[in-house]
Amino acid sequence: MRSSYNGQALAKNGGGRVLSEITEIDIPESLRDHLALFLRLERKVLDEYDPQVRSLFDELLACVVTANEGNPGTDAVSEAIDAEGIPSESGAGAAAFRDAVALIDRLDIDHAQVLVRAFTSFFHLANLSEENYRVQSLREREGGVVLDAVAGTPADPANELTVAFHQLVDEVGREHAVELLNRLEFHPVFTAHPTEARRKAVEGKIRRIARLLEERPLLGGTDLMENERHMLQEIDALVRTSPVALKKPTPVEEADTIIDIFDNTLFDTIPEVYRRFDDWMLGERAGTVPPLCPAFFHPGSWIGTDRDGNPNVTAKVSREVAHKYATHMIGKLEDKCRRVGRNLTLEARYTPPSEELINLWNHQVELSEILTERAMGISASEMHRAVMIVMAERLNATVRRVADTMYRNADEFLEDLRVVQRSLAEAGAVRAAYGPVQTIIWQVETFGFHMVETEFRQHSVVHSRALADIREHGRQGKLDPMTREVLDTFRALGMIQRRFGLKAARRYIISFTKSAQNVADVYELANLAFAHVEDVPVIDVVPLFEQLEDLENCVDVLDGMLEVPGVQKRLAETGRKLEIMLGYSDSSKDAGPTTATLALHAAEERIVAWAERNDIDLTLMHGRGGAVGRGGGPANRAVLAQPRGSVNSCFKLTEQGEVIFARYGNQALAERHVESVAAATLLTSAPSVERTNTEMTEKYAAMASTLSRASHDAFLDLLHTDDFTPWFSTVTPLTEIGLLPIGSRPAKRGLGAKSLDDLRTIPWVFSWSQARINLAAWYGLGSACEKLGDLDLLRRAYKEWPLFTTFIDNIEMSIAKTDLRIAKLYLALGDRPDLSEKVYREMLLTRRWTLAIVGDDWPLQHRRVLGRAVRVRNPYVDALSIAQVRALRTVRMQQDELSEEAKAEYLSLILATVTGVSAGLQNTG
Repeated sequence: MRSSYNGQALAKNGGGRVLSEITEIDIPESLRDHLALFLRLERKVLDEYDPQVRSLFDELLACVVTANEGNPGTDAVSEAIDAEGIPSESGAGAAAFRDAVALIDRLDIDHAQVLVRAFTSFFHLANLSEENYRVQSLREREGGVVLDAVAGTPADPANELTVAFHQLVDEVGREHAVELLNRLEFHPVFTAHPTEARRKAVEGKIRRIARLLEERPLLGGTDLMENERHMLQEIDALVRTSPVALKKPTPVEEADTIIDIFDNTLFDTIPEVYRRFDDWMLGERAGTVPPLCPAFFHPGSWIGTDRDGNPNVTAKVSREVAHKYATHMIGKLEDKCRRVGRNLTLEARYTPPSEELINLWNHQVELSEILTERAMGISASEMHRAVMIVMAERLNATVRRVADTMYRNADEFLEDLRVVQRSLAEAGAVRAAYGPVQTIIWQVETFGFHMVETEFRQHSVVHSRALADIREHGRQGKLDPMTREVLDTFRALGMIQRRFGLKAARRYIISFTKSAQNVADVYELANLAFAHVEDVPVIDVVPLFEQLEDLENCVDVLDGMLEVPGVQKRLAETGRKLEIMLGYSDSSKDAGPTTATLALHAAEERIVAWAERNDIDLTLMHGRGGAVGRGGGPANRAVLAQPRGSVNSCFKLTEQGEVIFARYGNQALAERHVESVAAATLLTSAPSVERTNTEMTEKYAAMASTLSRASHDAFLDLLHTDDFTPWFSTVTPLTEIGLLPIGSRPAKRGLGAKSLDDLRTIPWVFSWSQARINLAAWYGLGSACEKLGDLDLLRRAYKEWPLFTTFIDNIEMSIAKTDLRIAKLYLALGDRPDLSEKVYREMLLTRRWTLAIVGDDWPLQHRRVLGRAVRVRNPYVDALSIAQVRALRTVRMQQDELSEEAKAEYLSLILATVTGVSAGLQNTG
C-alpha cells in the first residue's frame, strides 16, 4: 500500500506520547494497563501490516489527543469553547483539531479505510478493557463480603436483591415481603431491532480476545508470551476483517443472537442469581432445604415474530424460529439432565428410593423397556441415577418427536424432576436434592421447553385492511397475499402453542392501537383463521400506545377493550390479568424527548388508576431502546422512577441490539444486571418509594406541564421548518445507515413511508448519534428550561423527583457524547444556515441548563466511572467522525463527478465509520 503522505518522524513521537498519556490518565490501574497493552499490540499489528499506516495512525492519535487536552476535569469540548460558547479559532486544541481534519482530508481512500478499521478495532478492545475492569471490580467487591453463617443477618452489600428484600421486610414485614418476592418477575423481551452494528465475525474475535485477557493475570513466562501472541493474531485478524457484514441477516439467523446469549450466559447464570439470594438468606442451610428464591426471570422474544413493517418475517419464519429455540432448549436440558443423573451415584442401600420414585420408574418401564433396561444396566443399584438417565432419553425423544416416549410439555418433565428431588430429600441426600437437581428445576421453571416466550406484533392498519378484504371477497375468496399471510400468522401462533405450550406463544401486540376496535379485529381474525373453533389458540391481545395522541387517549381505548368478548373471556380465565405496552420510541420522535418522558409518566398514572377502578391485575410493558432518545439508560433507575402501582412486582421491557450484549454478554455483568433490575422491581412496592414518586410527581406537576409545552413547541418548530427532512438526510448519514446490513427489518415501516413521520425511530436516533449531535435525546429541553426560567426549582426537582433525576442524568450522559466542533462539520453539509443555527443554539442552551441543574462544570463530572469512560473515548471517536464527515462531504458535494466505483468505495468507508463510531460511543439506536 502506498501513500503520497509521509509523517513518520512526528508520528513516532505522537504515538509514544499517546501511550504515555494512557498510562498516566486518571483511570484505574488495571484498566489503564489493558488500554496501554491493546494500543501497543495494535500499533505492532499495524507496523507489520503496513509501516506507513502505522505512521498515519500514530500521527492521527497525536492530533486528536492534543485536540482534546485540557486541565484535569475538563471535557473534550470545553477547551475549544470560549465564553460565548463559540468554538475558538486559536489554542493548541483548536490547532490540533484542524491538523487532524487536514490529515484525514489528504488521505487516499485505501489508507482512510485501514485507519478506520484500526480505530474501530481499538474501540472494541477498549470496550473489552472496561468490561474486564468491571468484572474484576465486582469480584473484588464480592471478595470483601463476609458471609455470616447465620440466616437472617443484614443483607449482602454486594447483592442488590438481598438489600431490597431486607428493606421490604423492614417496611412491610416479612410475611408481605415474601408475598411480593413470590410475585416478582423480570421479563426482558429480546428484539431484532437493527441497533447492533457489529458483525458476527467481529463478535467472535472479540470474545476470543476477552478470554485471553481474562486468562492473562494467571500466566507468566512463556505462557504469557503465548497469550500475547494469540492476542496479536486475533487483533491482526480484527483489523483485516471488514467491520461491515456482507449481507443482511435473515430473521431465522437473527434468532442465533438469542441462542448465543443463552448458551454463553443465561442458561447457567440465571440459576446462579437465584442461588446467590438463597446463599445469603439461608446461610449454611442454603442448598439443603427448599429454596426461597422463585424463578422470577422470564425472557421473551420478538425475533422471527415481529412483523410490523418487516416483510421478511412470515408465518413460516415464525414457525421455524420457535422450533429452533425449542429444539436447542430441550437439547440443553437433555445434556444437563444426563450430567446431573450420571453424578447421582447414590447407592440404594444408603439412599433408598421413595415409593413415589419407584412408581415413576415403573411408569418409565411401561413407556420403554429398551430405555429402562439400558439405564438399569448402567445403574443397577442406583435408582435415582437410572431414573434421570431415562428422563434424559425422553428429552432426546421429545426433540425427535417420538410419540411413545416424548414429554408432552415442560410441566411433565418438571414434575418428574420434583419426584426425584423429593425422593432424595426423604432419603437424607438433601445436598443432591437442593443442589444440582434444584438447579435444573430452576432452569425448567425459567425457560421451559421454549427458551423464550415468543410474542407476535403487527400494525393495526394491516388488520383492518385484512378484515376489509375478507368481508369483500369472503374467507375462501381471492384474497390479497397480505391477508392470507395475516391469517397464516394466527395459524403459526396456534401451532407453536400446541407444540411447545401456552407460554411459548400467546401474546399478540398491536402497534399503533387507536381504538378498541383494533383489539376486536385481532380476535375476529384469529377466529377466521381456523375452520373449527376448538383449534383457535389462546391469545392475549396487548395494545401498544406509542404516539402522543394515543398516550393521551389510552384510557378511553382501554374502557372500550373491556367490552370486547375476547378480552372478557381472557380476564375471566386469568384472574383479570391484562398487559398493556407503552412505546418510548415513536412518542419521542413524535413529540420530543422531554414531552414524551412526561407524557409516558402521566399515561402510566392514568392507566394504573383505570386498572384499580376495574380490578385489573396490570402488567405494563416498556418498549425501550438502548439510546436515550428511545427511553434508554440504566434500567434499575428507570424502574424506581415509575409511578405507584405501575410496576406491580413485574418489570417488562424490550432489550435490543448492543444493549443485549452489554447487559447479558458477560456472565458476571449479566448476573449483576438481573439482580439490580429485580431489586428495583421489588423496591417499587416499598411504601417509602411509592410515597416519594407520588408526592414528588404532584409537587412538580406545574413545572412539568410548563417544560412539556415549551419543549414540544420547540421540537415541532424544528421539525415543521420547510424542507427539514431532506436537510436532515443531508447532514447525517441517514441514507447510508439504511444500507447497513445489521438487521432484517427495513428502515421504514413499508406502509407508504414518504416523510419523517413514517421513518422508524432507530435510524432517526442512530443518525443524530453518528453526527455527534444526539438531537433525539435532548432537543427542546434547553428552550423549555429557558421558558421556565427558575433554576432553583429545577435543581430542587432534580434532587427530589426520581423521574426528573433519571431524565436529566440521561440527558447529561447524552450531551457528554456530543461534540460541538464535530457537529459543526456535519451541519455544514447542508446549505441551510438557519436550521444549523437553530440546532447549534439549542445544543448550547440545553448543555448550559443541564450542567447548571446537575451542578457540574462539564458533563458527567460527578459520575467518575462513566465520566472517565466517555472522556477516554471521545478523542479517538473524533478521528472516525472526521473521516466519516469527510467521506459524506465528498459524496454529497461531488455526486455527479464520482464514478460508480468511487461511490461504492466511499459508501464502504462511510459504513465502516458508522460501525466504528457506534463502538466508540457504545450506542446506536
